[in-house]
Amino acid sequence: MSGSRLRTGRGTTKSYRTLSPKTHWRPTYRLDDPQWASIVNWTVEALIQAEESGVTQANLAEMKKSDDPVIRRLLGVQRGYGQFIGLDDAWAARVIEAVGNYGEMFERDLGSGSVMKLPCGPNNLWTQGGLMYALPMR
Repeated sequence: MSGSRLRTGRGTTKSYRTLSPKTHWRPTYRLDDPQWASIVNWTVEALIQAEESGVTQANLAEMKKSDDPVIRRLLGVQRGYGQFIGLDDAWAARVIEAVGNYGEMFERDLGSGSVMKLPCGPNNLWTQGGLMYALPMR
C-alpha cells in the first residue's frame, strides 16, 4: 500500500492509502463455519463465471433464455448446485442481479468507475491477459 493525501471539495485534506494492483484478493470468513465458507467461495466463482459467460446485471433476464448449459445452471434455469451449499438453484442469479458480475464489481468499486481508478491488471479474465478464471460449475 502507498500513502498519500487527498484534497476534498471543502478545502481540507485527508490521508488515504491505495492498494497495489498486484494485491491478490481472497475472500475472508470465519474458519469455523464451513457452509458459509462454501457459499462465499462459490459466490466468487459464480461472479467470475458470469463474466466469462457474458452475463451482466443488464442482460440477466435475456441470458436466462440461453441454450448454453453452463449459463442455464449458473442462473438456476436448469437444476444447478445450490443444494450442495444449502441454497436454492437461483442463488447466483440473485447475486448477479444485485451486484453484477466480477468485472462489473471491480470496475464499479476499484476500477475506472471508482475513485481509486485501479487498472484491472491480473484481475482481468485469463482470456484478456489476467489471472481470473472460474472453476467448472458441474
